[in-house]
Amino acid sequence: METLLSRSVRAICLGGMTLGMTAAVAQETSQQQNLQRVEVTGSRIRQVDLETAQPIQIMNQEQIQRTGLVTVGDILNNLSSAGAPDFSRSGSLTSNSEIGGQYVSLRNLGSNRLLVLVDGKRWTQSVDGFTDLSTIPSAMIERMEILKDGASSIYGSDAIAGVVNIILKKNMQGGQLSLYTGQNEKNDGKNKDFSLSYGAGDEKASLMFGLSHTESGRVDTQARAITAFGRGPQHAFDGLGAGPWGRITAVNPANGGTLTTGPNGFNRVLNHTGTYDGVGVGADSRNPANYHNFSNNIQEDKYNSSQDMDLLIPSKLDTLFVKGEVALPKDMRFKTTAMYSQRKSNQQIAGYPLTSTSQANYPVYVDKDSYYNPYGNQVAGAGLGQDLFFARRTIELTRNTETENRTLHVDATLEGEFMIKDLAWNWSAGYNHSKVSGSQFGVGNINLLNLKRALGPSFMNASGVVQCGTPDAPIGLSSCTPFNILGGPSASTPEALSYINSTSQKSYGSTVNSATADLAGELFQLPAGAVGLAVGIEHREVKGQEVPGQFEQSGYSTELAGAPTYGRYTVREAYAELNVPVLKDMPFADLLSFNLAHRYSDYSNFGVANNSKFSFMYKPVNDLLVRGTWAEGFRAPTLGDTFGGGTQTFDNFLDPCDTVFGEASRDPAVQARCAASGTFAGYRQVNQAGAAIGGAAGTQSTVAFNAGAGNQFLQPETAKTRTVGFVYSPSFVPGLSFGLDWYNIQIENRITAISATYVANECFINNSANFCSVIRRDPVTGQIINLQRGNANLGNMETEGLDMSISYRLPRTAYGQFGVRNETSYVDKFRTRSGADSEWNNYAGEYFYNRVKSNTNFDWSLGNWSATWGFRYYSPVKDICYDDLECNMPDYEASFGTGANKLGSVTIHDVSVGYKTNWDARILFGINNVFDKSPRIVYSTQASASMVDADMSLDRFFYVRYTQNF
Repeated sequence: METLLSRSVRAICLGGMTLGMTAAVAQETSQQQNLQRVEVTGSRIRQVDLETAQPIQIMNQEQIQRTGLVTVGDILNNLSSAGAPDFSRSGSLTSNSEIGGQYVSLRNLGSNRLLVLVDGKRWTQSVDGFTDLSTIPSAMIERMEILKDGASSIYGSDAIAGVVNIILKKNMQGGQLSLYTGQNEKNDGKNKDFSLSYGAGDEKASLMFGLSHTESGRVDTQARAITAFGRGPQHAFDGLGAGPWGRITAVNPANGGTLTTGPNGFNRVLNHTGTYDGVGVGADSRNPANYHNFSNNIQEDKYNSSQDMDLLIPSKLDTLFVKGEVALPKDMRFKTTAMYSQRKSNQQIAGYPLTSTSQANYPVYVDKDSYYNPYGNQVAGAGLGQDLFFARRTIELTRNTETENRTLHVDATLEGEFMIKDLAWNWSAGYNHSKVSGSQFGVGNINLLNLKRALGPSFMNASGVVQCGTPDAPIGLSSCTPFNILGGPSASTPEALSYINSTSQKSYGSTVNSATADLAGELFQLPAGAVGLAVGIEHREVKGQEVPGQFEQSGYSTELAGAPTYGRYTVREAYAELNVPVLKDMPFADLLSFNLAHRYSDYSNFGVANNSKFSFMYKPVNDLLVRGTWAEGFRAPTLGDTFGGGTQTFDNFLDPCDTVFGEASRDPAVQARCAASGTFAGYRQVNQAGAAIGGAAGTQSTVAFNAGAGNQFLQPETAKTRTVGFVYSPSFVPGLSFGLDWYNIQIENRITAISATYVANECFINNSANFCSVIRRDPVTGQIINLQRGNANLGNMETEGLDMSISYRLPRTAYGQFGVRNETSYVDKFRTRSGADSEWNNYAGEYFYNRVKSNTNFDWSLGNWSATWGFRYYSPVKDICYDDLECNMPDYEASFGTGANKLGSVTIHDVSVGYKTNWDARILFGINNVFDKSPRIVYSTQASASMVDADMSLDRFFYVRYTQNF
């Protein structure tokens, strides 16, 4: 059911449309570009000259609208300097509280190493330190400033990769209504955006409010042949998993429940009609003759779980926004901003691949006294029955999780200006409250307590109804419902499914409260200008929790069991920044200045951190600016890093001991380590259907591993950032500007959530005893049945590359005004290592880590018309080899092992056309991916349901936006 807020926002927006269409003439404000000092992202010292020693990219509202995208996350993820997001809308199997949000990973360094500010103030973060950018409505944005440099000395923790500062509209005279709709050519992925804003006031007092409603539509895997199967159309059968028809194996109770598959055992599947789409009818499951031997080659016994999963998760966002300002005596002003956002998302995945040991600590078998046991006492004869191990996917119960995320931000600032001996000073004192809270509600998992009763002793009563218990000790029909799990979907009843269905819930939240005081101004004048100083203090409290429901904590359901997280810490900080102009208006030194900054941080949970920064600007001539920085940075452990309760997880991983696709197939040393751990000759990793994996993409673990436990001994990450670059704006070519910046970022003491693949590779490939100690294999099958992973200060990370920008606004002609903009990023190095003695793993040029990403836009305007033609370029990348046929670089030593499959470059073209009407409105129509570039198959994709790069265009996307001023 839609929330009251959602309905109210849309009602007001639609009402505003009527108001806007009947308005006579819109009121406009003419904003004078006075020579006043302003604060630029990356510095606390106000200045007139907006050129800085740090590389900053600015996107204004016009450029935002021309992207054809409606969410801040989508817009920023298209930057040339942005890498793959940590959590994608295509990651439907993601089970954390971040699901449904949008996150940006600048330079591929991770979303939690990017600081997000709104009007210069910290925005909300989850307990794991991620900022959901979808909570900021794009319609309320004046511009976005992306600082591509370390800035911990100015802003504190997290500003390692850079800073995104989202500047909201300051004031308005009149109102604006904006309506947007867009969808893919396949009639899915329907996006909508309605916003209404209104403002009034003058220099003494002003008030502005805004409402917005944004929808990002669902994309179904079955809408495209390329996404219909989990391993892509070339390997459709390899992507099939556990089937919906009962698979049974005898259980040997004398051997602790070990499966009996030898000469006296069996491994059989129920006969049925239909194929891997789950449509069909099962035979009588009580008749042992109605089963056939299991074989990995019988595709009809498997299931295409992708058909029940989202390719892209849908979400809705509603936002209320108020901003006010009032002038006070003594040149003081009071400013405040309040924003409330509510996001709802719903993810769907296939029914659970249920087995007797889905929870190893609470196994469930088909009891020998169950009426539905084909080898039970009621079929084989009294005393001859045996318990059965079963495996079957409950496709009748798709798993659905609804997440409701609420964001509240309130800030209040008192600021003023004063003069000391003709030197300008400004001060401010403020309070900032940011809170994110949410809840998750899920259905479709299995209540193992009820399942055990439903598969326990049962009999047919005198009324012909199967009843739990025995004739001598019956269990009431209202207390227990028997379940014919082996009969498949056609034998299920609504009553039995309702009885075993488990509802889950989780609540989460985090709060940041901070009080700040800042003072900045000019100390004294030098021949080259005034020496600027900024100082400030901050006290910040961070607290949060993530609490699964008590039943989910118990481990008695197929919902991944997790322990609650509770955490809190405080920070006391002080900073100082000094800007010193050295030379100005001299031969070969039109400008030379230096900037120094330092920040002291005292954390209650780990201690003190000190970070400094040095930068310079040098203009040998007025047309050329040379700049550079050296900066220290740090990232404090998050609440989840330190206090995380941990949770079970089914990891997707490749066992390096697999003798066909693992490193053991190529390296005798790895094979020997695998044998010592418990594998055997010809060992194969198996999927959840019990079949050997079909490619190097690996598979989901057959049992739940343990992940995400906090580490109270974590220390902060530290970083060193160096940049050198120039901006050239030749006076003899007006309108042309060219910039080039080199960067190098080195991170030490890296905090990382270790993946299952990483743990296995470190053990068997790199021979690390510490990682081998947390892996346990089944003594009979050799499969990994226990693997523990958590957070650790683990080694180093380094990236290095170039950022280039070109902007040229051509002279106006009779055919209109033409311009070109380009932003290009080149990654020369992106590597990590787990310790000082470990080898570096270089990822540059591999999938996710494009060497080159480039965005180019050609702009044109003439009268009321405007247009933009743009193209996005992604350089070739190396992906994992699926098999010998998809492995064009078999000897290449990649981070994921020997052998790689090189994928070609991708270029996507976008076009938009705009028209300003004579009733003060603007219409914008656009097509993204004009030439219908198909998504490429990528076996290391983040998509859960398909092997496509779902974060790129799937097909043509059409959109239209109508903006009315009134």
